[in-house]
Order: sequence, then structure tokens, then C-alpha cells
Amino acid sequence: MYKATAAEVSKLRNATGAGMMDSKKALEEAGGDFDKAIEILRKKGQKVAANRADRESTEGAVIAKVNGDNTKGVIVSLNCETDFVAKNEDFVALAQRLADMALTFENKEELLNAQLDGITVAEKLTEQTGVIGEKIEIGTFQVLAGPFVNAYIHAGNKIGAVVALSASVDGAEEVSREIAMQVAAMNPVALDESQVSQSVIDQELEIAKDQLRQEGKPENMIENIAKGKLQKFFKDNTLVHQPFIKDAKVSVSEHVKSVNADLTVTGYIRYSL
Repeated sequence: MYKATAAEVSKLRNATGAGMMDSKKALEEAGGDFDKAIEILRKKGQKVAANRADRESTEGAVIAKVNGDNTKGVIVSLNCETDFVAKNEDFVALAQRLADMALTFENKEELLNAQLDGITVAEKLTEQTGVIGEKIEIGTFQVLAGPFVNAYIHAGNKIGAVVALSASVDGAEEVSREIAMQVAAMNPVALDESQVSQSVIDQELEIAKDQLRQEGKPENMIENIAKGKLQKFFKDNTLVHQPFIKDAKVSVSEHVKSVNADLTVTGYIRYSL
């Protein structure tokens, strides 16, 4: 039988908030599979964050920027090995330069092949690896375009978000930044229910049904109750339906429409170290 180590149990506890023994049992039942252990805990009704942060990712700086006319935004992360380097002014300045350059490209490969200080970006990263003594690389490169785009960087360059609105109207600057803050803080799984993957829907329904059976609910009622729980999942985890972080009485969609009745959120991107 698989025996979970103390480090594995600690990792699962940190990611889920479940108790030590529950975490240990879930890991051993899952044969050491971390994601499966999380699902086991959720089915047993343990306290588990639906959108857990990746606590063991590499260090670095996440930069989110938009172009001059707010029609295109990018998120670029410059990754390194330690937080000490990630906070270095020169390292962050390089990440900022790369994000500025990224606004003129569509993917990471184009950026790596672009010229910076007389050499390619790829060569520049190799050069900096030698200077700093740590592996330096571009982690993510994401692009979002739209009629009005805005960006937000959170938690000391650890989380970046870009949001696109359906039109450039009075108030778009402020509301788009607010929604980008919402994306950074609340980490929605999708823009709305139509963009939630079928695999996530199937998993949420399965978890809900298992919980209801454990509660002793009649089998003929479980399907409808589970569908109701799925709707609650959509409300909590899709951007336009989430309660707005500055006023939980209204949804994100309602807040956007308070600026302009025809205004909608058309897309977003987010990256977290």
C-alpha cells in the first residue's frame, strides 16, 4: 500500500485546507496522485479551494501590459529560481522590457527571436543566466485583443490579468481595471458557463452527486439537486456571474452594465506564479 510522506501531506494540506489525517488518507487512497487526492477530499466534503494556487511554481516576475490605444494586452512572465532574484530591480526591468516588446508579437517564439541589445532575446536570457547565476527563461506569453483592453498586476509581480471589453466608452478605463483586479483576485475558471469545459462540468456533477448520496438524499432527487449545485458553481467560478469584489450585491456583468448598458466583458487572460 502507498505510504504518503510528511512533505506530500503538508503540500496537500496547504493546497486544500483539509486536516492532516484526511490529507494522508486521501493521498494513500489515490496512490500518491495529487490531483486525484484533491478530488477524493472534495467528494468527502472536505474544505478544498476550487481554484487552488500553485504553491510550488518557479519564481519570477509577471508583467501585464497594454498598447497605447488599449486594443491589445499581453502577459509575460520572466522566470528564475529564487525570490531574491525575482525582486531584483534589474531583473524586473528586463521583464518590463520583454513585455513592451511582446506587444508587437503574437507568440513566444517570435519574441525569443527578436533583437534586444544587438542579440536575440533567447541569447539575452542565456547571457543573463551567466550574469545572475540562475536559470532565466520566459514562462508564459499570452495575448488578448479587443475594442478596449486593460491590465492589472497583483501581489508584487506574482499575478497578471488582462481584460477585454466590448467597446471603448466613457468609464471603460476604470471598470476594465476593476474587472482585471477581479480576475487576479478571484481566478475564475471561465468567462461564463458556455466556456466551462465539459470535463469540469462532469467532474463537478460527479462530486455533487457523491456528496448528496453521502447525505442520504433519495436517488430520484439527486440529479436535479446536483444540477442546482452546478449552477451555484457557475455563479461562483465564472467571471461575469461572480459577485463583484467591491460590491457583492451585484455581479461583475451587472457592474459593467452600470457603466454602459450595452457594455460586456468579452474575454480575459490570467497568469499566476
